[in-house]
Amino acid sequence: MSFRIKLPAAIAAASAALLALAACGSPTPGPGTSGSAPSGGDGIIVYNAQHENLTTAWVAAFTKETGIKVTLRNGDDLEMSNQLSEEGKNSPADVFLTENSPAMVRIAGAGLLAPVDQATLGQVPALYRPSTGDWTGIAARSTVLAYNKTKLTPDQLPKSLMDLADPAWKGRVGASTGGADFQAIVSAMLELRGEDATRTWLEAAKSNFKAYKDDTPVLAAVNSGEVEAGVLYHYYSFVDQAQTGENSKNVGLHYFKNQDPGAFVSVSGGAVLASSKKQAQAQQFLKFITGKAGQQILQTGNSFEYTVGSDVPANPKLTPLDQLQAPAIDPAKLNSTKVTDLMTQTGLL
Repeated sequence: MSFRIKLPAAIAAASAALLALAACGSPTPGPGTSGSAPSGGDGIIVYNAQHENLTTAWVAAFTKETGIKVTLRNGDDLEMSNQLSEEGKNSPADVFLTENSPAMVRIAGAGLLAPVDQATLGQVPALYRPSTGDWTGIAARSTVLAYNKTKLTPDQLPKSLMDLADPAWKGRVGASTGGADFQAIVSAMLELRGEDATRTWLEAAKSNFKAYKDDTPVLAAVNSGEVEAGVLYHYYSFVDQAQTGENSKNVGLHYFKNQDPGAFVSVSGGAVLASSKKQAQAQQFLKFITGKAGQQILQTGNSFEYTVGSDVPANPKLTPLDQLQAPAIDPAKLNSTKVTDLMTQTGLL
């Protein structure tokens, strides 16, 4: 299950009010939806697996600027990609947004995506979008090793994510092994190190790692000392620090760098469905969220993900992307099917 940032009540209410104004009296969305219902042929439906507060802010600003109404149908990467796979060319969706790229690669592989407009692709560096051009990066997150500063010192930290396969780490590391985030990290390992090395590492992870349902409990377990370290994305700690800090006050973040699999930067994706009857509006939405206005919403918001478009710098609290020494991986090559097969075979799923 992927992490969902909860809006404070006042902000949530304000966002809802703004979207309601944009709706101009449209019908109330059903369960799992938010925003305004399409009407008059000018609205779009977005299947959203990104952080709901971030996408809600994007939608509000987009509707205010363009007058185009948007309905959000929210879920996680697996849920939304499964739904699109089942619906196929009959899907009502116009746009698909993901937290991690493997879910997008799966839908692209099924031939369900339309090419992204060149003007939109031009707003995002090639490093943060697939070579295929059928979707684009909209945000990014870095893999880190969160560690308990009262249990470990920097000189005791592993030099590589691969080192966590050492029996010396048995019972000392936590991860949400069933989550989309962890599977995306393993997808990068598979691309960088190959199947045999990945299988060996997963077998060791099955023995060494303590499994958690989600990444937020991983952070809390590291903070409390239940485990000494945890594999997750950087933003969990930053979000917690911006709120109460109760799950991160004892936590440090170790960036592996050196093009290590543990330095993987996961790209969140945005795409237009080939079956959409609102191609122009859907493409306009992608252009907006990767453009300056959309990326500034990401920069100043409370999701603490990295900006990737229109030369908008990331939140200054984050280590800049160009200092992470992340491995260069074409997001189009991340193989979620092979990863889930390997994880099933090794007993992690």
